[in-house]
Order: sequence, then structure tokens, then C-alpha cells
Amino acid sequence: MITQEQEQVLRGWFAGRLPDGLFTELLEVTVDREEIIVVGRTPEPELADDVSPAEREAAQEGRAAEFRERTRDDRVQVARQAERKFGRKVSWGVECGGLRNMFTTVSAPTMTRLRQPERQLLDTLIAAGVARSRSDALAWCVRLVQRNADTWLTDLRDSLRHVEEVREQGPDRA
Repeated sequence: MITQEQEQVLRGWFAGRLPDGLFTELLEVTVDREEIIVVGRTPEPELADDVSPAEREAAQEGRAAEFRERTRDDRVQVARQAERKFGRKVSWGVECGGLRNMFTTVSAPTMTRLRQPERQLLDTLIAAGVARSRSDALAWCVRLVQRNADTWLTDLRDSLRHVEEVREQGPDRA
């Protein structure tokens, strides 16, 4: 678990290290054991007020693609420095209007042991065409829980951060 102070240090480092004008706003820097995700905002394309939603979305997708290509060298340079400093891969995302595009995020393997009823559940998802493999089915289940338990998970993460802060203040920390 990453402490709140470590997250703040990462966000500060990226805020100070990103080239001026890369993003109009740094929206979030999130971290886990394998990856740091940096997401910023880019300006929306200027369009007439009467354009269709499909045209607006296509323009936002085009702007995100343009951002990705134009900023690649700067992002790679910052990512290499961050990876050396923090020991994690860096992934990038950009938000344009209401559209968020993520670039080359990490897909980390996770080992788990499942009993037969859990394996049968995954196999049912495969048979139903929901997933291609047990790994895919397990990822689908995790996304489903994430979507439906977001508030509970946020409260749990906040509680874990508080526990870590209390541990840091203990007498055995030097």
C-alpha cells in the first residue's frame, strides 16, 4: 500500500518535472506497486455549438491522438526519469472534454489460488462468451466489483491510508 505522503511526493515530482504546457491541467497521479499513471487535460477542439455529439466525440478523439503523437518524446523522457527514480513503469492518459484516453497502461499478472466453485464460475463466463480465458474472466469479475463497490473501496483505501499514517508515527519507525 502506498502512503498518502508517497502519493503527494509523486504528484509533486510530476507537477515540477512535466514540461510547461504539456497539459492544461494535471488531473491525477495514481500509483500502485507496478505502475504510476499520469493523466492530464488538453484543450477541446474549437467547434461550433451546433455540432452533433458524434462529431464532437470524434474531434475529441482526434485531439487526444494528436496530443499523444505530439508529446511522445517529452513523455518518454519524463517516464524514463520517473522509472529510474521510483522503480515503477509510467503510463499516460489525457482527458479532452468528457473523453479520457489512456496510453499503454500496464497489465500486471496476479497469481491466485481458486477452489473448484470459483474455477467453475470463471469457466461459466468463458462458456457464455463473456471472457476468452480464466484470466480474462477474473479480470471481468474484478472490474464488476470495482464498478459496483466504488464507494466501499474508496472508504477502505482511506482507512488503510490512516492505518499507515498511524504506523509511521509509532516508536519502532526510524
